[in-house]
Amino acid sequence: MMAVKGFVKDFGWPRIIIGLFLVSLFVMGPFFDVASDMSFNDVVVRFGMNAVLVLSMVPMIQSGCGLNFGIPVGLVAGLLGAVMSLEFHLTGMLGILVAFGIAMAVAAILGYGYGLLLNRVKGDEMIIATYVGYSFVFFMNMMWIVLPFRNPASVQGFKGEGLRVTISVQEYWYHQISDFLKIKVTDNFIIPTGMLLFFALMALLVWAFFRTKIGTAITAVGSNPEYARAAGVDVNKMRIVSVILSTVLASIGIIVYQQSFGFVQMFNAPLSFVFPSVAAILLGGASVNKATIANVVIGTILFQGILTMTPSVINSAISIDVSEIIRIIVSNGMILYALTRKGR
Repeated sequence: MMAVKGFVKDFGWPRIIIGLFLVSLFVMGPFFDVASDMSFNDVVVRFGMNAVLVLSMVPMIQSGCGLNFGIPVGLVAGLLGAVMSLEFHLTGMLGILVAFGIAMAVAAILGYGYGLLLNRVKGDEMIIATYVGYSFVFFMNMMWIVLPFRNPASVQGFKGEGLRVTISVQEYWYHQISDFLKIKVTDNFIIPTGMLLFFALMALLVWAFFRTKIGTAITAVGSNPEYARAAGVDVNKMRIVSVILSTVLASIGIIVYQQSFGFVQMFNAPLSFVFPSVAAILLGGASVNKATIANVVIGTILFQGILTMTPSVINSAISIDVSEIIRIIVSNGMILYALTRKGR
């Protein structure tokens, strides 16, 4: 009994309830003509597509900057890297690597400015980050129109200038990461081994980084900034490093998402990744000042599982589309739950 109570206390009732709900969806699926192998395939693919984006939340949380509601800053850097790769007509793995390189360079610069701003608003980072994300996205909406892109696959066809809302990567680097060492279990269940290995690599690098001197200092700043300052740690510098790392990871994550999805989504699209990424890591057990790799994995599986299974199972059962309603309740509910637990 004590072991059960300990598990419930550590894992948390929200994760247990949502986990049981997800399991029940998988169990009920076959009764409503939902193929189990296809469902598993969708969950695994969605996990691979979104895991790096959720991972990008960890550095800022660990440094005490809170939940990264300004993740669109990194996403825009990733979009710029992607469209630049297409502009150079690069294909295959070379196209992906060039997109990564450009995105990381831009993200580092933007992350530095973003970090300087957050250092001026300590205590209100999450509020300001939200405004930063929205403002930057809408600023870039204007820039996507005026920047001199010329690739016919990227620009609007009727005018020959200004980027499309969605740009296909089918002929460039579609599934270049996903199909690496892919495993075909059934006709409807193909494990995207490449994406899973890539996430594992990113997670390992983040884990290793937080075992270094700088990573330990960042964690100390997030846990107790006064103690860290007394120990000789430059608090502002460590916060900026964490913001840069978070922004760079976000820029990488969106490119991984795009090569799997098959399209580069421009203009307001980065805003649609904010709440799902925040909600996923909170659902995994993270708080606003502490997060681990395990929180990323658990949260992404649970959140994407709910997002994937709800439409197919519940819609088939009651013939009403409530998937978006449940997604909104889960994502916003988990954010609200986490904010009420701040500092605990």
